[in-house]
Amino acid sequence: MALTLPRPHRDDVRIAVGGLLGGLTLWGVGLHSRGPNDPMARVDQGWAVLVPLVVLAGCELMRRTRPRTALLIGTVALVADLLTRGSLASVVLFTDLVYAAVLYGSPAAARRIPWITGLVTVISTVWPVALWRKPEGLLIGAFTGLVTFTPAATGWIVRNHRDTAVAERLRAEQTALLAEMDRVQAVTAERARMARELHDMVANHLSAIAIHSTAALSLRDPKTSEDALAVIRENSVEGLAEMQRLIGILRDGSGDNRPAAAPTLDGLGALVDGARANGLDVGLSADHGKVPAPVELAAYRIVQESLTNALKHAGPGRVTVALALRDDWLTTRVSSPYADRDRPRAPGSGAGLVGMRERVALLHGTFEAGPEDSPAGRVWTVRAALPLNRGVAA
Repeated sequence: MALTLPRPHRDDVRIAVGGLLGGLTLWGVGLHSRGPNDPMARVDQGWAVLVPLVVLAGCELMRRTRPRTALLIGTVALVADLLTRGSLASVVLFTDLVYAAVLYGSPAAARRIPWITGLVTVISTVWPVALWRKPEGLLIGAFTGLVTFTPAATGWIVRNHRDTAVAERLRAEQTALLAEMDRVQAVTAERARMARELHDMVANHLSAIAIHSTAALSLRDPKTSEDALAVIRENSVEGLAEMQRLIGILRDGSGDNRPAAAPTLDGLGALVDGARANGLDVGLSADHGKVPAPVELAAYRIVQESLTNALKHAGPGRVTVALALRDDWLTTRVSSPYADRDRPRAPGSGAGLVGMRERVALLHGTFEAGPEDSPAGRVWTVRAALPLNRGVAA
């Protein structure tokens, strides 16, 4: 199976071609790093300097794809260049290989190469001075550091900046994703809240309108029709008032458009009177005292929705509403005569129990609804217990 080498980056090709052409130009005009009498120049043939140059230029093609291999081969080529009269282009190409090995190599190589080149620089500085006893030996260390440690340190700094930029970009993307998730959750929660408000405010009035309009159409008694129309008008006016309050909440409350106050438990008497006007026999027992506004609104809506359900589903008999405050909990209980009906007296969406359960869950309370036996017969009971010290906006 043939080994397929990764295709070199186009910038690496440009660097290789540029370095090779630069080295050929220097060789063509006779410029070398060392003179013919330099003791390190073991090979004096003019063409010998081109061999390390070509190898180093070829290594540049692997500076991104195989940086460690390119550096190892390039180091051997640089040592070979030291045995010739030398080319400045070969030295420049080698420094780029050191830089690329730190920048594009593995994290382990990026950590080790600066330490290795730093150690080589120190040895190249101390050893000539100790051997020759001349300060000119420091120049060898300075040149070694310029060729090895400087590009390695530069690559390390650039790599750190690049990794930091990548981490910051990922962090920004994660922050944007979390913000979008929070926004979607907030929009969903707000839509659910407004759906509960709209259902609780309008369903009671529309149910009464539907029931009394059906009675007015089915009975030919003018007095009954007149009473039914009066109830229909009253519920229509109250329903419009509730809709206007909801629209005021949705709008920016300023000036004369400020929304009306939310209903409170003090309005339970009027709510029960309205249910009685719609034909229910309702008894109210309210001993709640002062409770937080979210709990107050949730309890009011639970009673309102329970009376709406009783108007649509309950059989003949008394509906009881009881509120009590016990041990920092507000308990709400609404019982109505249970009736097995094929269909309710007025159409509904079936979202009443869901909305009540959601309200109680937002306040970390408990909720139960279902039929049960009582001394007065089988009843449908709605129970809710709302804590006073853990309430959130309902």
